[in-house]
This record gives sequence, structure tokens and C-alpha cells, in this order.
Amino acid sequence: MGDPTGFMKFTREEPGKAAVADRVGHYGEFEIPLANDLLRKQGARCMDCGIPFCHGPTGCPLGNLIPVWNDHVYRGNWRDAIDALHATNNFPEFTGRICPAPCETACVLGINEPPVTIKQIEVSIIDKAFAEGWIVPQRPERRTGKTIAIVGSGPAGMACAQQLNRAGHWVTVYERSDRIGGLLTYGIPDFKLRKDHVQRRVKQMTDEGVKFLTNADVGKDVAIDELRNDFDALILCGGSTQPRDLPIPGRDLDGVHFAMEFLPQQNMRNAGDTVGPEGEIIATGKNVIVIGGGDTGSDCIGTSVRQGAKSVTQFELLPEPPAGRTEDFPWPHWPMILRTSSSQAEAGELAGGDRVFSINTTEFMGEGGKITALKTVELEWTRASGRTNMSEVAGSEKTYDADLVLLAMGFLHPEHYLPTALGLDLDPRGNVKTGDTTMTSVEGIFAAGDMRRGQSLIVWAIAEGRNAAHDCDAWLMGETTLPRSHPL
Repeated sequence: MGDPTGFMKFTREEPGKAAVADRVGHYGEFEIPLANDLLRKQGARCMDCGIPFCHGPTGCPLGNLIPVWNDHVYRGNWRDAIDALHATNNFPEFTGRICPAPCETACVLGINEPPVTIKQIEVSIIDKAFAEGWIVPQRPERRTGKTIAIVGSGPAGMACAQQLNRAGHWVTVYERSDRIGGLLTYGIPDFKLRKDHVQRRVKQMTDEGVKFLTNADVGKDVAIDELRNDFDALILCGGSTQPRDLPIPGRDLDGVHFAMEFLPQQNMRNAGDTVGPEGEIIATGKNVIVIGGGDTGSDCIGTSVRQGAKSVTQFELLPEPPAGRTEDFPWPHWPMILRTSSSQAEAGELAGGDRVFSINTTEFMGEGGKITALKTVELEWTRASGRTNMSEVAGSEKTYDADLVLLAMGFLHPEHYLPTALGLDLDPRGNVKTGDTTMTSVEGIFAAGDMRRGQSLIVWAIAEGRNAAHDCDAWLMGETTLPRSHPL
């Protein structure tokens, strides 16, 4: 490393954020990047630690060469930094913005000091590379003549397509929505990921030779036989889109919606599309309750605040996590600790935001067919014989006013109409089953991303797409030079 004592001389510095009152007035990104001199110091904090846990197996599933590009940034070698970054990650501008950074919780420095600002350095490298014009199409030198259809244009599908195209195959990506990007486009709010970041990658890949087809729902709009007959291989990269429901009394009341019914509408508005009035879901002037404490719930909060919600309250079934690591989550594993997202902070400051832990919703209440309130009960969590048990607290029933309820409790598995039509085996969780590689139970059909492993992180989606590309290329050609990101 360029400065082996940097971790002792410099403290962790994170990017600034626009004031809450300013940033909730728009849907743009609001982080204020660190200046280059500060980034150099942050790069210098990376230790010559011998075994860099940050890039696996408990850290980054992509195997990102984090110490390498940290050192390049410290030395000012930005071109070398982007080359090292792209060696393992097709889209660092996505992961640098929306990945929760398991690499940082696995950082060796993080054992007893604040970890290296890996995520901030990553996004700074790729943003500089785009600004300098270093990101250009990389067309293959030769074509193999092999054709591959990829279903799903989220991060797994995009990464898989780019890898296989650069290996010389002809790749066509099918997307059932009207825009490319999957949840990057219609799930992640614009204030976390501007959609021009997605579109410039789509343009690069189109210039490289990848063909994208929108409004093409395979199994419905596109005949499955067409893909099986016209392509040498088929790769399923759809998302885990079957949401977890809450089937309690009053579930059919107007105003109770899944998060993914709500979030895409605002992204559509931001893109210039018209939504409604029929079927429009909007939080303006309403008491909003978000059920679910994960990232999707946080996205619902930030969007509701920007829409002008009267109040925003978030329910979480589990107890409030501890402030720091416990014996149950030792380094370098991802710790279950209390985290406050920017959206949760916004709601706390502007919308009377409250996060309620250990709470269960027992009934949706309404008048005239519309939601007006919900009933809850507090929960008590105990451990006995190594098991965690949940019980209701007697006399803790409570009623909350609610004009809009958003269910953000996670996703169960992919929709099954396509795997069923293809005759694919499913695993016990309802995901597409694969064997020693990403090939499914049907020869020539592969699966990657949430379709194969279930709901997960964007960094896993990209890694999965790269693995499927490796496996597909090896199956088509008998050998491959495409890298693998992680073992299955």
C-alpha cells in the first residue's frame, strides 16, 4: 500500500447530504461527493491486511479488488482504478449507490475502528470515469454465431448479457416492462439511483451489440417455443416478484397496497408518464403506514415524504436491533444492528415519522370500503433452547389512523408461469432449481439472480449474472475465459 500507516492518520469521512428540507422537494440524488484530496485520504486508510475479508467470502460476492483500487485512488491513478473496478463488476455506479456494502462490515479495520469508505470510493471512481469519457463500447473482436435469449433486464440480466456479448455471442434481452432495467428502473426511487445511470449503460451495451426488446413478456406476449427454437441457450434472470401478503381481515379495503404497486408509479411520473387517475396510489395529505422494515419499506417512506404525506409510520415485526455488534453477529459477518436510512431520517424530521418495533397488525379497518385505521398488538420475543419465540403481549392492542397502507414485507419467489411452462424444477422455496452450475433441470436453460437464489442484494444479482454467463459460455463452446464471481 502507498501509505501503510494511513489508517492511523486519517479518520473515516462520508459524503455530505443536502439538507432534508431541500432534498425532499425533488426526486434527484442528494449526496455531496467528497473532494479528490479527501478521497485520497480515504483510500490511504485501506490497510495492507494480508487477507482482505472485504472481497469475500463474507464481504463482496463479486470478489471486487477493493485494496487494489483503493491504492490506485490514493496514488491518483484513476484509469488503473476503473480498470480494477470493472475487472469484477460490470456496473459499479449501481452498487456504489444502492448496495448496503457488506464489504465495509467485513473490513479488517472495522474490527476496532470505523471501516474504510469502500462504497464512496467505488462510486467516485466510476463517476469520474464517465465524466472523463473513459467508458466506451467494447465490441467483441469476433462473433461465435451462437445466439442467447435472456429474460429479464435487471442487474442480473444486464450483467449476463454484457459478459456473453463480449464473449462474441449474439444476445437478445427480453423485458416485459416498457423500459429496460427491471427494479433499477421501476423499483429503486430516483433519489437513490437516477435513471440516466441505467440508460447510459443500456446505450453502451446496445452499441456493443446487445439487442433489447421491451413490452415482451415471455410466456405471454412472446411464445416460449419461439425462444426455444430460435436461440441456442436461454437464461432466466427475472426477479423475485411475488410479494409476501398480509391476509388479515380488511385486506381488500381500498388503500392497502403492495409496495411495488406504489413505488413504480412515482418513477413513471418522474419519467414523464401519466399515471391515473384510475389506479393512482399517492400519499399526499395522508396518514401512511409502511409495514416492513427493510430497504423497500424505506423507499416507500422517502417517496411518501416527497409526495407530501401527513404522517409516515413504519412497522417492524422484529424487535429493535442493538446499536452495535453482539456475540450473535461477530466480525466479519453482516451484523443485525439498528440502522437509520436517509428516508427514515427525513420522515422523523418532517412527517412525524415513527418506527415501531415488535408490532403485529391484526386487522385493517375501514369505512365505505376505504382504509381508515388498523389494529395492532405488541409482541414479545424470547429465546429458549436455542430457538426464538414470539408471543402477543396481553392488553397491548392499539389502533392507528391510516389512509394508505403499504405492504413491504419482502418477496417469496419468482412468478411461476414461465418456469412451469418450461418444465423447470423448483427448489423448496419456490425458486428455480439448479445443480452444480446455474443450468436448470432442462438442458440449455440457465437461471440467475433472484430467479435462482431468491430475494437478495444487487451485488449478488450482478455476481449471479456473471456466473450464468460463465456457465452458458462454457456449455456452448466447451471452454470459457469468462470469470466466475463466487461458488454456488
